[in-house]
Amino acid sequence: MDKLKVGVIGVGHLGSIHAKIYKDLPNCSLIGVCDIDRSRLETVSKELDVPGYPDFRQLLDKVEAVSVTTPTKLHYQVASCFLEHKIHSLVEKPFTLTLKEADGLIEIAQKNDLILQVGHIERFNSAFSATQKIIKEPKFIECHRLSPFPNRSLDVGVVLDIMIHDIDIVLGLVDSEIERIESVGVNVLTKFEDIANVRLTFKNGCVANLTASRVSDEVMRKIRIFQKDTYISLDYKNAEASVYKREAFKISKKNLPIEKEQPLQKELESFINCVINHQTPLVSGIVAREALAVALEIQNQIWRKKIS
Repeated sequence: MDKLKVGVIGVGHLGSIHAKIYKDLPNCSLIGVCDIDRSRLETVSKELDVPGYPDFRQLLDKVEAVSVTTPTKLHYQVASCFLEHKIHSLVEKPFTLTLKEADGLIEIAQKNDLILQVGHIERFNSAFSATQKIIKEPKFIECHRLSPFPNRSLDVGVVLDIMIHDIDIVLGLVDSEIERIESVGVNVLTKFEDIANVRLTFKNGCVANLTASRVSDEVMRKIRIFQKDTYISLDYKNAEASVYKREAFKISKKNLPIEKEQPLQKELESFINCVINHQTPLVSGIVAREALAVALEIQNQIWRKKIS
């Protein structure tokens, strides 16, 4: 079987990793990379020994699938062009800047019967995967996602930048609609919110408390899930998971065995397999739109408070 021809649009920090992974995957062939930054493009092109293109349109007649890892404001422009040319697309998170743009990409993909996947990487984290059979009916969820100032992805605030990962996970865990969203946030080093907290109350009674910061002096990516007689603790960063269970009048602890893998590689392998076998992605455009809708409401709440 011929290898799937792929390209990467935008080879900054994350895009260059996409390109390196594709280069090594056995069932695809990295045809080219694209970036408007000529210096960066030349560096990645030489390192991977693949053609580099300053204009993404130069790849339209050369590839069957692409990763779109440009700044978020360009996601719709770039991804819509490839989808219109019947090219399967993985769009990094956040999906788009607006729901209208998200709906547009979903519509084009459906019209052309294409795979549209969005890069919510924590879905492919080994620690999260190891707990899927244990998580049933969460009553309370607490998420902390903290990091030092990144000096990249600064075209959006912390909600769309990193909190959206946890929003996506929580929406996947709780089988209920959101009843109430209560948000707070502050900007510290950018014009956007750099620290944010939200309390999501679901119609079934579950409550989720999410905190995200990109001005912390430590790195933390943890989620704690409480359900009847069970407490599950996940550490995304270290790919570790523990389960605490109530047994009579004591609590037992069990560390789950986890085969540590690279989440991004699993994500890209899944995308390629979905294209080849025409399967629905774990995080389709429709699924990603749900997380985006909640993230935008959180963001809007934060900034409405600042304006008023």
